[in-house]
Amino acid sequence: MGKPSVGVVSIGVYIPQGFHTSEDIARASGVPKKIVEEKMGMIRKVMPSSEKDHPISMGIEASRIALERGNVDPEEVDLVIWAGEEYKEHPMVTAGIKLQHEVGAPNAWAFDISQRCGTMIVGLKLAKDMITANEDINSVLIAAGYRNCDLINYQNQRTRFMFNLAAGGAAAVLRKNHPKNHILEASFMSDGSFADDVYVPAGGTMMPASHETLERGLHHLDVRDPEDMKRRLDDLSMKNFLKVVGDALEKSGYTIKEIDYLAILHMKRSAHKYILSELGLSESQTTYFEEYGHLGQCDQILSLELGLRSGKIRDGSLVVLVSAGIGYAWDAMVIKWGPH
Repeated sequence: MGKPSVGVVSIGVYIPQGFHTSEDIARASGVPKKIVEEKMGMIRKVMPSSEKDHPISMGIEASRIALERGNVDPEEVDLVIWAGEEYKEHPMVTAGIKLQHEVGAPNAWAFDISQRCGTMIVGLKLAKDMITANEDINSVLIAAGYRNCDLINYQNQRTRFMFNLAAGGAAAVLRKNHPKNHILEASFMSDGSFADDVYVPAGGTMMPASHETLERGLHHLDVRDPEDMKRRLDDLSMKNFLKVVGDALEKSGYTIKEIDYLAILHMKRSAHKYILSELGLSESQTTYFEEYGHLGQCDQILSLELGLRSGKIRDGSLVVLVSAGIGYAWDAMVIKWGPH
């Protein structure tokens, strides 16, 4: 008897109502508005605007949407995986366990994982593997919330490539032998030589928070050596994006020519266009988040949401999710959308 299949029952996305326009970003950073729009790829980006717009809270809202859409009773959920960011309401809070309680899933158990902006695809992979390996796990809820926009100082030009960081929540429900939206194979790469390039300098054990660290503005994301990082990353990043996509497709029994839709993270326009060109895809086969910015781990689920809403994803579509995370990691996963 072969392994059971695993399908996506439903997804949910929570988008705050606040935003920074390209004019806001240009005014705060000194970067010309034309560069913000044409090079960075932002007409505007989503920003938190209410008391609900915190990372775990946004993951809870997205989870409730996903559960309701899928007509899933929370008490049927066997496992909850938090696939959101480390930066959340409070340091050291256990997000998955809190989320499990808030959505009303008392029969589940929960844990948190982290691979920065690649965590959602890792979560989907873990969920699939947990379902196939355990007879008592049939339904899994994966959720994320992201608000790393708080950690960006527009005055710090070293972090310019992260000016697109935004806010939002996303969730997905997976189920054993679900007859639709089958998760196929995935591919992952990581390169630890970039592990110390991007971080928040203060607030950890090496530099505890103090009046001095606050006064010096050391609680925002920073880049150790932007030019050195760019030089090293330029040689690898695009190549690794294409490699994980190709590997995930090959494992799934498909080729690049068979991709119908690419659910990819937000990045600068030139990089986005390069990847589409290398994969032989058109803009009609993806969604560019020029009205959203980069919602971290939520980008792939947001892309599915918008792709379904626009009709770019239909029954029978071969969908590839693609992510990258600081540290540095590259991930891809294949989903065959629609009835099996």
